[in-house]
Amino acid sequence: MSANTFGNTFCLTTFGESHGKAIGGVIDGCPAGLHLDYEFIREQLERRRPGQSEITSSRDEKDEVEFLSGIFEDVTTGAPIAFMIKNTDTRSDDYKHLKDVFRPSQADFTWDSKYGFRDWRGGGRASARETLARVVGGAIAQLLLRKSGIKICAFVSQAGWVTLDRPYTEVDLSAVYSNKVRCPDEPTAQKMLTHLLDIRAKGDTTGGVITCVVQGVPVGLGEPVFDKLQADLAKAMLSINAAKGFEYGEGFMSASMMGSEHNDRFTAGAGGAIVTATNHSGGIQGGISTGSDIFFRVAFKPVATLMKGQQTADRNGNDVWLEGKGRHDVCVVPRAVPVVEAMTALVIADHWLRNRSSKI
Repeated sequence: MSANTFGNTFCLTTFGESHGKAIGGVIDGCPAGLHLDYEFIREQLERRRPGQSEITSSRDEKDEVEFLSGIFEDVTTGAPIAFMIKNTDTRSDDYKHLKDVFRPSQADFTWDSKYGFRDWRGGGRASARETLARVVGGAIAQLLLRKSGIKICAFVSQAGWVTLDRPYTEVDLSAVYSNKVRCPDEPTAQKMLTHLLDIRAKGDTTGGVITCVVQGVPVGLGEPVFDKLQADLAKAMLSINAAKGFEYGEGFMSASMMGSEHNDRFTAGAGGAIVTATNHSGGIQGGISTGSDIFFRVAFKPVATLMKGQQTADRNGNDVWLEGKGRHDVCVVPRAVPVVEAMTALVIADHWLRNRSSKI
């Protein structure tokens, strides 16, 4: 299996399976001299951790990271940073009934077809538990970006049919983690929670949308052809389990706008700096950051595992009835917020490091 590494200069390679001994990763390209804030890393892992509330999986994992190399006296040395997180609450027997059955809309069929066999314990390598390593790598990338004043904040802007109807500029982004659904608007968050609990009671699941904002980005990140900043962000987001769509700036709304409406007019800003009067382009033009806020949205599908029966097929081509069981989220977006932040940080850190050598 290939393609377990993400990034060009700041690279993260992940390893491990959902019900294996551990999930882990190796970060290559992190500069020396970065002081690690272990509490921040722990906090990011805690935000992704299962068992947080009645709308998440009840799997009880502590998700404590152990660093193995690349750090001395809490400071990065420039060497590869290896880390791992042990799996402690696997309950693999819960998945025995799936050994020869393909779950609808899961990776079971495609994985089995490609490799000839699969790890049926919780999805194996295809499980969203792999995102643990991304969160660790992304947290370190965020610490690196903080030194340049770059901040990343993601939040749930839609859960099922309940949508936050205000732009990110009109909500308090510091309130994202003040509730179970990770929405910074409390009235909307309560509607989302009620909706999700109702769906869970019916044994069903739903999807949602996460909005992400990157502030303090300098002009010039990104490459103009294949490594456009929005293209790398799109790849990063669509590599997350259950992600189905990506749009930045006005996104698909751009298709119905006039050019005179969509164009971001340049004007003189503070200190004579050139800025744009609007930000319909989402902080990226020509694949390169403009210096304005970068903002985008990621759509996630409903969780494929239901607590109600579904018709499917087994490896021998027989139609079978699959009864729902196990521990699963009713909607992925609340726990996916720190994953979106992590993948965003990996992209921005990668381009920030590449950009340092783009001028003499």
